[in-house]
Amino acid sequence: MIDPAMIFEAIALQKCLMATYNKMVVKLAPHILYTRHDEMFIDAVTTERDGRPPRELKLGTFKLAGLSEVSLLEEKFEAMHGLYDETDSKYKGVSLFAVEPQSAAA
Repeated sequence: MIDPAMIFEAIALQKCLMATYNKMVVKLAPHILYTRHDEMFIDAVTTERDGRPPRELKLGTFKLAGLSEVSLLEEKFEAMHGLYDETDSKYKGVSLFAVEPQSAAA
């Protein structure tokens, strides 16, 4: 079971997470923690997949229950507001914690 406090810390301090997802080691920049159908999810940018950068940076959805061997890294990330939109309707009423909104960061 993943410690939600680690996810909150990663989002609050904009620190990357290392985890195994679908038998692949990924480095994630988590932007938001939310619920859907009584399950917890994070939307995160994959910055590394099996030790290599992805072909393109994009926001992915990860079910917390599907992540294993999760660890918090000291490596920081910049919020990618071009990929992540905190006003997206899928987050309305289900958002638990997110990176600082773009308007507040400016």
